[in-house]
Amino acid sequence: MHNICNFIIPLQNTYMGETDRHGEYKKPKKGILLGHDSNALVALFAINIIFFLLLLLIQVVYFFMQQTPVSYNSEVIQWFALPAGLATLSERPWTIFTYMFSDTGQNIIRLISNMIWLWAFGYLLQQMAGNDKLIPIYIYGGVLGGIIFIAAHYIIPPLEPMRANAALMGANAGTLAVAMATTTFSPDYRFFTQIRNGIPIWVLMSVYILIDFAGVAGMGAAHSLSHLGGALAGFLFVIFLRRGSDGSIWMNRFYSWLMNLFNPYKKPSKEKTKETIFYNTGSRKPFKKTTNITQQKVDEILDKINQKGYHFLTEEEKDILKKAAEENEL
Repeated sequence: MHNICNFIIPLQNTYMGETDRHGEYKKPKKGILLGHDSNALVALFAINIIFFLLLLLIQVVYFFMQQTPVSYNSEVIQWFALPAGLATLSERPWTIFTYMFSDTGQNIIRLISNMIWLWAFGYLLQQMAGNDKLIPIYIYGGVLGGIIFIAAHYIIPPLEPMRANAALMGANAGTLAVAMATTTFSPDYRFFTQIRNGIPIWVLMSVYILIDFAGVAGMGAAHSLSHLGGALAGFLFVIFLRRGSDGSIWMNRFYSWLMNLFNPYKKPSKEKTKETIFYNTGSRKPFKKTTNITQQKVDEILDKINQKGYHFLTEEEKDILKKAAEENEL
């Protein structure tokens, strides 16, 4: 990995900095940065905060209208929280998605905790697997966690009497999915390296899992099991990804299709990536191609690394990147 960084970093400095290798000014190329509109981590963070502020604002309005907390829960929260009963869920099926982004003012400590974990592990996951894996993993974790929450109220006898009024809210399952996926990608990654060579990420993940596992013995078993279900989703995502099955592809394609559905100016590109590469044929034998390294091509490869990670580059793209780095050193 260090060898990879040795020629990626100089390239980023050359092609994404203020001047190019000829000393001329070049407009910086946007990567997956904090304020980038394509940053999945910022999007997840923002959606959770927006939902929280929306529910908090409604709660304040109810307070000034002298409405009871019971009225607030029955008239507002029920449309965001995931119900434990299938009959109620059939009336509000969208809650399988809204619950994982929603939290109330009474649970602000839980929200802050989840956002810290999401930011820490989500940032690492972006570097390891690419930007486009983050939201799908979060959603898979939330959905599986929600399914397990509902199933627990039907399978575990002590929870059955609570089924009619039980509901699930919060980003715990989705956040734990992101944390587990990051840990599965690189279990030996270390936090707090200034403390005796750091703490391995798998240790922190184990503590998180043990806390939730301990909760299975109480009346909050369904909530703890939903969190563990989220962790299972993150683990399985990485396992299937390593076997060549990327569960994020269909979700990202669906999102792109949805965003461009009513855009009259967006036309699907029929050109393949290889068709945009320029080749020098010269006097060489037919069908033997030597890639002509262009700034545009290098920028495309750097964008691909930002979006998906270095390991998703083709051998040809890796070769282009290496040659460009060598030219940069000359």
